[in-house]
Amino acid sequence: MRAVVVGAGAVGVRAARQLLFLGQVDSLGIAEPRQARLDAVVESLGDPARAVAGPAGADVVLLTGPRGHREGAEIALDAGASVVSVSDDVDDVRALLELDAEAVERGLHVVVGAGFSPGLSCLLAAHAARSFEAVEEIHVAKVGTGGPACARQHHVALQGPAVEAGPATWRQHRGSSGRALVWFPDPVCGVDCYRAALPEPVVLAPAFPDAERITARVGANRRDRATAHLPMLRRPHPEGTLGAVRVEVRGRHGDVRSDRVLGAVDRPAVAAGAVAALAARWIVDGRLARTGAGGLAALVDPGPFLAALADRGVKAAVFEGAGASANQA
Repeated sequence: MRAVVVGAGAVGVRAARQLLFLGQVDSLGIAEPRQARLDAVVESLGDPARAVAGPAGADVVLLTGPRGHREGAEIALDAGASVVSVSDDVDDVRALLELDAEAVERGLHVVVGAGFSPGLSCLLAAHAARSFEAVEEIHVAKVGTGGPACARQHHVALQGPAVEAGPATWRQHRGSSGRALVWFPDPVCGVDCYRAALPEPVVLAPAFPDAERITARVGANRRDRATAHLPMLRRPHPEGTLGAVRVEVRGRHGDVRSDRVLGAVDRPAVAAGAVAALAARWIVDGRLARTGAGGLAALVDPGPFLAALADRGVKAAVFEGAGASANQA
C-alpha cells in the first residue's frame, strides 16, 4: 500500500502509526504545512515515512487536516487515489458526498466521516440496525474532542443550525437546543447533550433512507453554550481528552418494536486514527461494498470492521437496563 496522510495533527499522526502497525505499507507520505511539525513527525515515524507535497503515486489519501477536504479529495481523485476523510464539518461532508458520481466513474472510493464521530458512530448504527427488519429512528450523541482542530469544530457546531434527517425531508433546529440527558458507557456516564451542526444525519441518511428520524447531539456545559458565538476562550488540549459516543437505534422486527443501544469510550483522536487507517486498509484490500462516495455505514460490513477495531483496542459496548433509552426530544 502506498498512502499519503494530509495533516500531521493529533488524528493524522495516529492514523499514520496505525497504518504502519497494520503492515504492508510500501510508502507513507506525510503532508503538513508546518515544517517543524512535519520534520518531527516524519522522524518519529521512521522508514518508510517521508515528507511529500501531494498525492502523486498514492493508492489512498487520508485527509486528517482541519479544512479543505473537498479540494483535497478532488486533487487525490485526479491523481488516481482513493480518499478517506475524517472531517466532522457538515458542509465538508455534504461536499464530499457529492463526489459519488465522479468516484464511481474513476473506479475509486471516497470514505466520508471515517473518524470517531462520524465514523465509529456510523459503524455502531449499522451494527445495531441489523437487529431489525426496519429501522425507524437513529439517535447519535457524542462527548469529547480530539486535537485542537476538533475542539474548534465542536465549539462552532454549537452555533448550529442542527439538521435532522427524515424520509425525503430535512428539518433544522437551533443549535444548543433540545437538551437530553444521555448515558454513555463508564466512566463518562450521564452528560447533558444538545443539538448542534453535526454531520451524522447527513452521512447516515443515504444508508437508512426509510428512517423516520436521524438526529445527533453533542455534550456541552453552560459555558460551552453561552460562548459558542465567541472565539474560544481557552487554548484547546493538544491531544484531546477522554470522549464517548452513544448510538440508539429504534426499529421493528415483525410486529415488535424495540431499541438497541451501543456505545464506546476512548480518546477521540486515538479512535479516529484507528478508524481512518483501517478504512484505508480495507480500500486497498478491496473490502468495501462499492466504489463511490459514502459513509462507513453504507460501505463496510460493520461486524468485521468493529472486530478489527477491537483488535486495535477500540471496543464497543452494549448498553442494557432500564436507563438505556434516552429522552430525544
